[in-house]
This record gives sequence, C-alpha cells and structure tokens, in this order.
Amino acid sequence: MREEAITYRAHGKVNLYLDVLNRRYDGFTNIETIFQSVGLADDLTFTPGGDAVTLTCSHAGVPLDDTNLVARAAALLRPRASAPSGCAVHIEKRLPVAGGMAGGSADCAAALVAFNELWQCGLDDAGLIAAALELGSDIPFCLRGGTLAATGRGEIFHPLRPLPETWLVLLLPGIPISAGSLYNHPQLERSLETPVEGFTPAFLYAIEACERGALDRLVFNRMELPAFIDHPGLVHWKEQLLESGCTAAAMSGSGSTLFGVCAGREQAEAIAASGFECAALAVPTVQAGVQRLDPAP
Repeated sequence: MREEAITYRAHGKVNLYLDVLNRRYDGFTNIETIFQSVGLADDLTFTPGGDAVTLTCSHAGVPLDDTNLVARAAALLRPRASAPSGCAVHIEKRLPVAGGMAGGSADCAAALVAFNELWQCGLDDAGLIAAALELGSDIPFCLRGGTLAATGRGEIFHPLRPLPETWLVLLLPGIPISAGSLYNHPQLERSLETPVEGFTPAFLYAIEACERGALDRLVFNRMELPAFIDHPGLVHWKEQLLESGCTAAAMSGSGSTLFGVCAGREQAEAIAASGFECAALAVPTVQAGVQRLDPAP
C-alpha cells in the first residue's frame, strides 16, 4: 500500500457549444456539446491512513458527507481494491460550486484516478470511464479533458482537433443553478432538428467552426434562456463581456458561470480587471482533465 500523499489537479470546463435535444426513456436528456478544459482547477490531496475515507475542503459550501462525489467515488472503487485503506482527502477549491464548470465532477474524476492508484484497483482507461459514468454525466469528460465534442448524455465522445491556447474571461456570479431545474424549465426550447448519422446540422456546423478556430461562430448555449429568465442579472453580465471586447460570450453548462472569448492574455486580463460586480478571472484553455502534481504543492 502506498503511504505518502499524492495530489491531483482537477480542471474545470466550459461548454463552447451546448444544445438540448429530446428527453430519453431513462429520464436523461440527449445533448450535443463541445467541452473545453480550462486553467481554473481544484487540487485534491490524498493522504493514506486509518480505516475511513474522510474529506476536508477549503470551501465551506461543499458537503463533506457521503453525498460528495469524491466520497461516492471511494465507495464505488473500494470493493474493487486489492489494497484498501483509509484516506484523508483535502479539496483545495477554486472551481465554483454548482457553477456550470463541472467542479464536483472534476473532483470526482481526480478521486477515481487517485483511488485506483492508491488501492491498486487495476482499472484501465475504459474501466475508469465506465466507473465515471455510474457517478455522473460530466465525469467521463473530466477524466479525459481537452477539446471534445460529445453526444448522448455527454458521454459519447467525438475527437476534435485540440483548440490552440485561447484566453477566456470567466465571470463567477456565485448563483447556484440546478441543471435539473433548467432541463425541466417550461421556457426551455429544445432543438427541433433531427440528427443525421448522429449529428444535427447545427452541431455539424459548430464542429466545423471549432475545427477552424472560429469561436465567434461557435459559442452557443441552449440553456441560457431559462437561466436568464430566472436570473436576469446574468443577461447584464453577458452583455458586459461583449461590450468589453470579447468576440463571443455565453453561459457555461447550466450556469451561473459566464465566459467571454478574448484575442489573447493581455486583453483577457484587462477585461477581467475592468470592474465587474462579481468575481472575474482570466484563464487559458488547456488540454488536460486530471493531472498528477509531483511533487505535491
């Protein structure tokens, strides 16, 4: 059994494109999306010892009981362990809670990788992806990271050319929004297009735009309308991003995080510092999901 602590970095994501299709027989909703990992990330440190898995977090709003996805990852993998042990897990939280950046999913992905290593579960990449899907729709992407098109629940991946480093401004209003509330919102207008060979025409156009790096023709989120109806302030912040010079702007996932696409680092840092009424950060896109930090910070 490994005795020293290990630390993994769990990158958040934005949805450069997100369309909502039909509701499925299993209660989930089919989507078409383009995921992109970003430089904002949580760091999780795993210290083996004792008999139980315990959680601590730098953010008071994160639950530390068995509803936390890190705890659920431990419960899922422990029966498969050849060298089970207790573990103290500390989450250094930077990603927003319920903010549309897959913060909980990213932490869960890091936990799956870490527990697979610590407990010698022997899962390969396919096994980790299968385990991830048992826990949540965004977690398989968070394991892989980078630039990926996805269909189904968001777990069927279609490789894309990696997006060159692109600087974004993230606005973090701190408004928790439930994805379920938007999927069931009476004002959600689902796409009426019919997929042909797996993709709607709009998604094919989005993929082409992404491959060309034409983000001004790509960025779109179908879930904005119901979110903006319930939280009108988000409309104002999106408009501010565009008025500040971003070439495109949208809400990420189910929100409330918003992002704007910039021409480079200098512009992103200038816009982020321009006086928004909520937290604003300049971050690059990255091609990583879960990263081992060695030595631990």
